[in-house]
Amino acid sequence: MNETKSRPELPDHLSGNPRSPHHIAEIFEHSVGIRLNGKERFDVEEYCISEGWVKVASPKALDRRGQPLLIKLKGTVEAFYK
Repeated sequence: MNETKSRPELPDHLSGNPRSPHHIAEIFEHSVGIRLNGKERFDVEEYCISEGWVKVASPKALDRRGQPLLIKLKGTVEAFYK
């Protein structure tokens, strides 16, 4: 009697930051992958499929709260479960 845990559908807009209103904890129980313009990215903090952008953390710059600044990259975004 196997109970398979179904994966929730990936939303249009998702954020990895727990303080964001677009953060959905149930999604992060599974491994999620993001492709931007056909290339898989491993550093995505937030994405929006309909608007065609992802946000990645800046390597050095910090905001006034000490969090990395997010840089918006535009293109074709695909989200998938690994």
